[in-house]
Amino acid sequence: MGSAIRGSRVGAGPMGEAERGEAIPRFRVSYWCANGHETRPSFAEDGTVQIPEEWDCPRCGFPAGLDKENPPMPVKNEPYKTHLAYVKERRTEAEKILGDALARLRGED
Repeated sequence: MGSAIRGSRVGAGPMGEAERGEAIPRFRVSYWCANGHETRPSFAEDGTVQIPEEWDCPRCGFPAGLDKENPPMPVKNEPYKTHLAYVKERRTEAEKILGDALARLRGED
């Protein structure tokens, strides 16, 4: 014997235009990434939203632009530096400063 509420949740009702309201007219804009992927998000036609210059590509994550021939290049992320790498950077700078100061004290300018 089947159940009339199978596959629904408590309190769920019919979801039609009457409950959600009228859909606003929309238009699509094409964005292209450096890999040639096209993304077409939709925007409301009422003009309340400003169309962004860039959009993230959902396929590869690269930034996508409005110009198909000149898509924006992806941002180059620097690799994670460990605490030891930062210490070594400061140490080389400190050694140079110390060397310069010792040279001045010795009169080796």
